[in-house]
Amino acid sequence: MSETKGAEAAPAVRPHTGRRRNEAAHRAILDAALRLLAESDGTPVTIDAIARTAGVGKQTVYRWWPSKGAVLLDALTDRADQDVHGPGTGDLRTDLRAFIATTFEAAGRDTTASALRTVAREAARDPHLAELMRSFTAARRTALRELLAKGRERGELAGDADLDLIADQVYGVFWYRFLLGHGALDADTAERLADSLTTGNGAR
Repeated sequence: MSETKGAEAAPAVRPHTGRRRNEAAHRAILDAALRLLAESDGTPVTIDAIARTAGVGKQTVYRWWPSKGAVLLDALTDRADQDVHGPGTGDLRTDLRAFIATTFEAAGRDTTASALRTVAREAARDPHLAELMRSFTAARRTALRELLAKGRERGELAGDADLDLIADQVYGVFWYRFLLGHGALDADTAERLADSLTTGNGAR
């Protein structure tokens, strides 16, 4: 009799449901973190707020990230990875144009723009956000540098081309215009910038 009860009490096995739930929860947490960062206006974003907005328990957040900063960094990086790309055509100028253009376009979206401005503005007085800013910008520079390195390997840049300096020029234009509104961040600017950088560094 007890064995029957035990068998009846055992939960039904539903393959893959847990995985789908985990993926949905993971995405909800990233989206919530980015949205809260965009709306924070300098107010600290907490793990409690992220969990509440995502509709999950706080321990669910800690299952994947060790700290609030790790969640926010992952949210920013994840969004950038989705939005920014080079098409991988094997032609440096084409790929660089696409990378810069999608970077500019992504920064124009409301949530992303607000989140980036919050981090940039508050980094001066919040060491956690300062570290978040350094980590995020380093990750984006790495992605761009890899694209440039492939071009150099194919002989599309001079062998002694300074990839770090080229990356500085791309992101220098981006942050100057993004933060100060000095000029447009549009497809035409992206194309002219890419052309200038490849032509000036020995590209074919």
